[in-house]
Amino acid sequence: MDNKKLEQMESRYEEIKKLLSQPEILTNTHLLEKYSKGYRELEKVVFLWRKYREITKEIKKMDEILKDEKEEDEVKELAKEEKNRLSEELKKIKKELEESLTEEDRYSKRNVIMEIRAGTGGEEASLFAADLYKMYIRFGEKKGWRVENIALHPTDRGGFRETIFAVEGKNAFKNLRYESGVHRVQRVPITESSGRIHTSTVTVAVLPEPEEVEIEVNPEDLRIDTFHSQGAGGQHVNVTDSAIRITHEPTGIVVQCQDERSQHQNKTKAMRILRAKLLQNKESEQQKEISEQRKTQIGKGERAERIRTYNFPQSRVSDHRIHLTLYNLENILNGDMDDLIQSLQRGLKEKKL
Repeated sequence: MDNKKLEQMESRYEEIKKLLSQPEILTNTHLLEKYSKGYRELEKVVFLWRKYREITKEIKKMDEILKDEKEEDEVKELAKEEKNRLSEELKKIKKELEESLTEEDRYSKRNVIMEIRAGTGGEEASLFAADLYKMYIRFGEKKGWRVENIALHPTDRGGFRETIFAVEGKNAFKNLRYESGVHRVQRVPITESSGRIHTSTVTVAVLPEPEEVEIEVNPEDLRIDTFHSQGAGGQHVNVTDSAIRITHEPTGIVVQCQDERSQHQNKTKAMRILRAKLLQNKESEQQKEISEQRKTQIGKGERAERIRTYNFPQSRVSDHRIHLTLYNLENILNGDMDDLIQSLQRGLKEKKL
């Protein structure tokens, strides 16, 4: 059980509790709703963690009585019975805490920001990036989620060099979190006259979207540049400096957005991406502090990790993390991902436990 993570969650819980008593929060409907949601998400886990510590202390007291040679046998017998009862209760609470940390972490119900980028393979990688984008859009439609495009960078042949979009809906992050990583495709490209199978890659990042109040950004830490928006092939889509590039100087994170016609809209979207990246950066640092083993744990979604192969000649999809092979490639690309995702959730949960 990850005691350090539980302590961090308790600290955040107390921080939010104090904020909820401040007049400037109570009079601001938006902030009150945001903080109240965070408070509710943490409340159950913190209650269990405090109960766990309380029972642990009681068990130690019973041990002291049992070790005390001056205590009467009748008192020791009662202490032994109480210790056994407390130990059973502690086991149940520990199991609940472990399940809370592995199944329903604090981001499981969040909306997400997804990034899909063409990797190795040239134009074929860009075309497959478009295929994955459509796959997630269709999956989202089946779930009743709302998808909002933030930045699209198409190629002349209908592919995408990069696409960034937000997914809003019930359990979006819980369902999509394990899509982060390198996706490999094996197929005959449209441009290949000899019929040879090519291998290309696409990287996918799934970022839980933070609440505005969760990641505070100091304006003094930002360098904001404007430039002309460009469309596919490099042509200017307008003559105003509406495109925005934001550099977060303390971390070196750079984001940009150019799809909207107004500078304000592009800045708003760019800030959404920046906050999500800052949250990911914060979580990565915490994982490094906890242990090197946790950082490399399977299923964490590191982007350097090859997670899945889509083989078109055999209509096969193979997820390498749980050694799963399915022969329904066309259905999966059409958004029928439930079997795949549920198998992932079960398999990776077993590995974590």
